[in-house]
Amino acid sequence: MAKNASVDFADMQGLLRFGYAKLTEASFLLLRIRDAAAARAWLAAAPVSTAEYQSPPPAAALQIAFTSEGLRVLGLAGDVLAGFSAEFLAGMSSDRSRSRRLGDTGNNAPQYWQWGGAARVPHVAAMLYAREGGLGAWTQTVKGVGWDAAFEVMDCLPTSNLYGVEPFGFTDGVSQPTIDWEQQHMMRDPNEPVLDYSNLVAPGEFLLGYPNEYYRYTDRPLLSDESEGASILPGAEDRTGMRDLGRNGSYLVMRQLAQDVRGFWKFANGQANGDADERRQLAQAMVGRTLKGDPLAQAAERPITGVDAEDAAQNGFTFDADANGTRCPFGAHIRRANPRTNDLPGAENHLISKLVHTLGFEDGSFRDDVISPTRFHRLLRRGREYGPGLTQQEALEPAPSDDPERGIHFISLGANISRQFEFVQSAWLMSSKFGGMTGESDPLLGNREPISGCPVTSGFSLPREGSAPRRLEGLPQFIAVRGGAYFFLPGIRALRYLARER
Repeated sequence: MAKNASVDFADMQGLLRFGYAKLTEASFLLLRIRDAAAARAWLAAAPVSTAEYQSPPPAAALQIAFTSEGLRVLGLAGDVLAGFSAEFLAGMSSDRSRSRRLGDTGNNAPQYWQWGGAARVPHVAAMLYAREGGLGAWTQTVKGVGWDAAFEVMDCLPTSNLYGVEPFGFTDGVSQPTIDWEQQHMMRDPNEPVLDYSNLVAPGEFLLGYPNEYYRYTDRPLLSDESEGASILPGAEDRTGMRDLGRNGSYLVMRQLAQDVRGFWKFANGQANGDADERRQLAQAMVGRTLKGDPLAQAAERPITGVDAEDAAQNGFTFDADANGTRCPFGAHIRRANPRTNDLPGAENHLISKLVHTLGFEDGSFRDDVISPTRFHRLLRRGREYGPGLTQQEALEPAPSDDPERGIHFISLGANISRQFEFVQSAWLMSSKFGGMTGESDPLLGNREPISGCPVTSGFSLPREGSAPRRLEGLPQFIAVRGGAYFFLPGIRALRYLARER
């Protein structure tokens, strides 16, 4: 393995590092390229924000990402384009098998999407962020000269500032991986399993061109030094004489998820027979957190690497002490989305413990060994809410005829679409077999459609001490997919390469 260089924040788009939470206004413009030359000219002058620290922080930011079709239309050579991952090249809505794995079936099927399906796949996502009151002026600045000749606006996805709360009413964004910018993971023995859950994740899990948790470099487009225009690009760490189009870039997954907030709270209220406390407790059990964001699981016995003191109350926990799921149900959303498992669940960091575990003589839960180690499947989330907020009481009232849609523009970043987003979505969220369970999928995101070998996926189990679990049946579908696509978020030098004259 080549010696890894320090992370170049000047060559990275800022969304990877910052998330722009303080830029409370945002709009995502989904574009089709009208004229490739005009689009390249616009890109060459676009004020794209980097991941460098600024003092004072910027009042606005622009990020640019491309679908594989967008890169092709922009003029990227076919042999270079072929270096991207198969998932990115195929696209989110490319075939029934992928849709089935992602849960995009029934009324969530791409044929019903507002964008992202069939002929409605965008070429470019222009993501604009600004301080309150500044988005309109910033949008006009960003468009500048040549915008209308370059692009057709296929869709405009507005966002809302719900002050850190997602539409169901829960504090959002409280659990994120900590990127190991200093690359301390390289100091570990790559042959030794990681026996403690860590929130510190290798940069290569989110950035192309850097070592990942497997101590390897994810495949990405590499060009020889002699290729036309390649001198703009950074060199590849792992391949002498090659330039790296992927370095400091990432894959961006975007999905528009409409949330049935009224349906969620009315279902919980019905199960609680109108009791407000029980209604809240049931909703929290389905999520795995309180409305304020505190985990139902208890704090970890030892400090978790990558979780600082300020974040410990909401992120410094594992499920190790909740083997029976009586505090946080096995099927709760946060337990599915991030099971917080290590490489050898139940093993301790000494030879005898590892041997006992490897031979299968440990005295642990059978669920431990049916969940993949979490560190290989982390997602960096950068989503935004849309639509107006709704209180619990308002949600229980009859909906007006002009009730606006509300939901989340889900956005995640990762270096491997298949191993990260698609794995989490299919194996953990949509699967009815997660953690040895059956007959239920994620209580929030599940589409409730029958799947092969499991005709019922609308249950939810609430384990109880000393008695049989309480089993809820007939969970409605609370999430509807309105659109989605896979994008490449390039580094700054890669943007210059894409924008160069042909």
